[in-house]
Amino acid sequence: MDDPETSRGASAIPVVEEVLTLSKRKIHTGTVRIEKTVESRDYLITESLRRETAAVERFTCDTEVDPNNPPQVRTENGVTIIPVLEEVLVVEKRLILKEELHVRQAVSEVTTSQPVTLKKEQLTFNRSDSLENTDSEEPQGSSASAPDSSLT
Repeated sequence: MDDPETSRGASAIPVVEEVLTLSKRKIHTGTVRIEKTVESRDYLITESLRRETAAVERFTCDTEVDPNNPPQVRTENGVTIIPVLEEVLVVEKRLILKEELHVRQAVSEVTTSQPVTLKKEQLTFNRSDSLENTDSEEPQGSSASAPDSSLT
């Protein structure tokens, strides 16, 4: 088939189109090495500790008491007195104070020393620069950056 344009004497003009091709490559610029160290320090601490003790003394009473008004637990001069009661069958039932428990409390302080170990972690950053090139399809800027000078 004849093109009507070419048959009339028109000539064809070639059209050129440019195409952009983008590629990326990974460039190794250096390495960062992070070291973690643990520092241990031993300390001797001294602290006062409170210790409470109790001593129990028994006193025999064998005293008859009123069953409507039995003795109650009480404290006299820093001593807690706990009555111990017993019912005794005679001809009638009577309430007898059998004994009392006197409880004294004592408080003392003891100074003691204990060894204590505390640990502290430290990080060290070392960077070595190198210009090795390796091809990759990863974006640039994904390599490690320079260490922060405030971190040690």
